[in-house]
Amino acid sequence: MLLFSVSVVLHGTSAAQQSLQPGRQEMLERYRFATFSDSTINRGKIFNTSIQANWLSNGKFFWYRRAFKDSVREYVLVNAATGKRNPLFDHKRLADALGGVAQKQYNPQKLLLSNIRLSNNRKAMSFEMEDKIWICNLDTYRCRDTVGAIPLEPQVRRSRAKASDIKRSRWQPYFTDSISPDGKWSAVVAGGNVRIRNRMNNSITQLTADGTENKPYGYLSWSPNSKHVVGYRLTPYEDSLVYYIATSQPGTTRGVVKSQPYKQPGDPFTTYEMFLMDVEKKTVVKAETDIIDFFPAPYLSWRISNPGKFLFERVDRGHQRFRIIEADAVTGKTRTIVDERTNTFIYEQKIFTAYLPETDEIIWISEKDGWRHIYLVHSITGAVRPVTAGNWVVKDIDSIDVQTRQIWFRAMGMNEKEDPYHVHYYRIGFDGKQLTPLTPAPGTHSIHFSPDKKYYLDTYSQINIPPVVELRKSSDGSKIADIEKADISHYLHAGFRLPEPFHAKGRDSVTDIWGIVFFPTRFDPAKKYPVIEHIYAGPQDSFAPKSFTTGGEMQSLAELGFIVVQMDGMGTYNRSKKFHDLCWRNLADAGFADRILWIKALAEKYPFADTGRVGLYGTSAGGQNALGGLLFHPEFYKAAVSSCGCHDNRIDKQWWNEQWMGYPVDKHYEEQSNITNAYKLQGDLLLIVGEADTNVPPESTYRVADALIKANKTFDFLAIPGMGHSDGGAYGKKKKRDFFVKKLLGVDPPDRNRNELD
Repeated sequence: MLLFSVSVVLHGTSAAQQSLQPGRQEMLERYRFATFSDSTINRGKIFNTSIQANWLSNGKFFWYRRAFKDSVREYVLVNAATGKRNPLFDHKRLADALGGVAQKQYNPQKLLLSNIRLSNNRKAMSFEMEDKIWICNLDTYRCRDTVGAIPLEPQVRRSRAKASDIKRSRWQPYFTDSISPDGKWSAVVAGGNVRIRNRMNNSITQLTADGTENKPYGYLSWSPNSKHVVGYRLTPYEDSLVYYIATSQPGTTRGVVKSQPYKQPGDPFTTYEMFLMDVEKKTVVKAETDIIDFFPAPYLSWRISNPGKFLFERVDRGHQRFRIIEADAVTGKTRTIVDERTNTFIYEQKIFTAYLPETDEIIWISEKDGWRHIYLVHSITGAVRPVTAGNWVVKDIDSIDVQTRQIWFRAMGMNEKEDPYHVHYYRIGFDGKQLTPLTPAPGTHSIHFSPDKKYYLDTYSQINIPPVVELRKSSDGSKIADIEKADISHYLHAGFRLPEPFHAKGRDSVTDIWGIVFFPTRFDPAKKYPVIEHIYAGPQDSFAPKSFTTGGEMQSLAELGFIVVQMDGMGTYNRSKKFHDLCWRNLADAGFADRILWIKALAEKYPFADTGRVGLYGTSAGGQNALGGLLFHPEFYKAAVSSCGCHDNRIDKQWWNEQWMGYPVDKHYEEQSNITNAYKLQGDLLLIVGEADTNVPPESTYRVADALIKANKTFDFLAIPGMGHSDGGAYGKKKKRDFFVKKLLGVDPPDRNRNELD
């Protein structure tokens, strides 16, 4: 095993610091340790970071398996009411009993059992081991293997509820043949028109006559009372193709052209004109609403209080308006219930609505007041009442209990003295009262409920604090017992360091920017270390890890002699609307003003961080950002590795780019393009692209290369045959490391052709 001695004083350094520039043997040793850091050996040095609770069907007990060094295992049974822990079984007696039947010896500390089923009285257990099914009496420890297990109570693995459990798609599936709820009718599209077939006598009535094969009706949807059909007259649009060449296709001596439909910003959508059809009266009425020219036909939520009316949602192209509209299936008249507008954008993928037709209510999440919060909408009067409020963010809703009128949700930033990206769980009433914190400890949490939701297991951690698992009571969130705490002692004993959280003020001198720092294990605070930023500034989320993290590429890259950092600048998600809005029509900004201040503040705290040698790397949107750092901030960033970047937002996918860059496609798209600005390159650049990238078209990177060549710029380029959307895989990672070692440390990387690392 490779071990480094560590002597680190993080806050005190000598006055005269020299830049780290390892000698040949030291550099090779660092490479070997970085490889060791990435190796599977280290996966056996951290234990019990989470548990998989298997609940008995009566909800009174659960069991789980603990892991230790050298494949030692322990099976634990927990009484949910008290939190008392006991062995699930007598490990020695079971090993002896199994050994007696199998005529071999088993180590009681290393029993590997799977598919365990325990009876509710806990006196019988079945399980699989060594490709056999076993049955054991836990009173007598008489065991036998059998071809079919004696039926025992199934164990229940209860995952936390997801928003998808309660939120249906906003888009209507396509139907050309749809049977009515009462089974009496069938709506069929034939020859482009809607026909209704009486399933009792097979008589057919044609309701529309203006549909054609080129402009047919479709997306038929029945009312719950089987009296109406909602359908759409379509003007189809077929997406154009993008291409790439598979240069190393097995079985041929020629490159193979591949293609796929791909909608880019500005491309038109299929349009949908809504019509309302009365089955009994055989009439068709056009709905009084604009043609839908953005996204598919909407999902319909029919009223119970008035079965002839329904609600549907509309997002306008440009992402600046969202509506919930009521339509009358008899008259075709419509009225707007919710109308949200903004001068920037509404994050379409995060629009949340849950319809409660029994009470004519809608649970809605919106950023309309500057922070993402829950609202209760009365869908008849249009009255909107806040359920949550404050300078914090509702991340998502996990479940809605219409009987108790309670909402279970996740939120970020409610605890003022804590990292605002930590995720906590809460429960609140529809009226905004009785807010109950379910996860009070600092950290990012994940909870899993018992089958009856009476109890839950709360697992939480921080970036440098190992996970803890607690058993809590759902009624009031009170803790019953500590269940588990991760063991990282073997990892630390091997010489590894944990990353550190760090925050500093952003460009407004008020807002905190949060991130993490990875230091090399072999560390001399008297030396100055180059800083490498792992960047991804995509506005769809925040990206710096918040739960316990060890190892990974950032740590192994640091082992080569770097300080590796990651943070979330303005323009990313999970903060205020104002924080997020910075990205609007402004993706080239990428939060660089905040990132640069953050790294400078880090160097003030840790003078061994060398702000004169700063690099960055990223993939996809991060690839765009990495090159953008060199183009727009060459005074700070000196080297970048850019992988499969969406370097021009006109080339990348429509749904992502129009969300942030807006519609129509205007000159700001060109002005912020890395291709347009390629002539500004000053630092050292490595471009990586997979030739078979079906996410971001490879020509995005090739066009950057073309622009750089025409501008007479020097850069490195790596195209990987057969590789999809990635940072280049294992080979790309090696090239990335070698590039930074050469450009930031000024040292030659290992000569792999001569097996220098062997």
